[in-house]
Amino acid sequence: MTVSVADDRSASGLEAAAAAFVPVRPRLLAIALRVLRDGGEAEDVVQEAWLRWARTDRSAVLSPPAFLALTTTRLAVNVVQSARRRRETSAGLWLPEAADHGAGPDTAAERQEAVDVAVWLLLEKLTPAERAVYLLRKAFDYPYRRISEILHLRACHTRQLARRAHERLATERRQPVNTTAHRRLVRTFLAAAQTGDLAELEELLAADVIG
Repeated sequence: MTVSVADDRSASGLEAAAAAFVPVRPRLLAIALRVLRDGGEAEDVVQEAWLRWARTDRSAVLSPPAFLALTTTRLAVNVVQSARRRRETSAGLWLPEAADHGAGPDTAAERQEAVDVAVWLLLEKLTPAERAVYLLRKAFDYPYRRISEILHLRACHTRQLARRAHERLATERRQPVNTTAHRRLVRTFLAAAQTGDLAELEELLAADVIG
């Protein structure tokens, strides 16, 4: 049997794709499980992430682990926000809860990676006001009245912004993300979750809304 040059290149390409994918697969599964809370659905999402990775022009990917984490999170969020799941539970982007100070370094690294991806999606899809309301309400369970005081908005307006944020997260709408703003928001969010001091996060979100 003769193996063509094209077949040989295809095989070597898949081997290279697998070499990058296999080491990060446990972390991708952990991300999908945190979003979906279902082992079977998480496995399906990771499998779909592999298929997309195998079809991707990997020469243009600067960081395969970051690319795969972002792809996995987007796929998992799409599952959560599917028509079936929206009828059963409230739709919305998952965000990590406050840090577990007893967690090991691997768990902490996975949590930070998940926050990186979740915040990136918020920056891609939401306006500053929608993002501020969503973060304070979803991640820290702020009452709408307190959110309105922080952001200098009417309470009824903050409720509208929360609904609009949920709707926008379910769409394919994307906008460019400033990497500096992304790093700043991730750092501030993690500090707030770890220490319970949300003053800096409140100031940052309010400044973004005003800006």
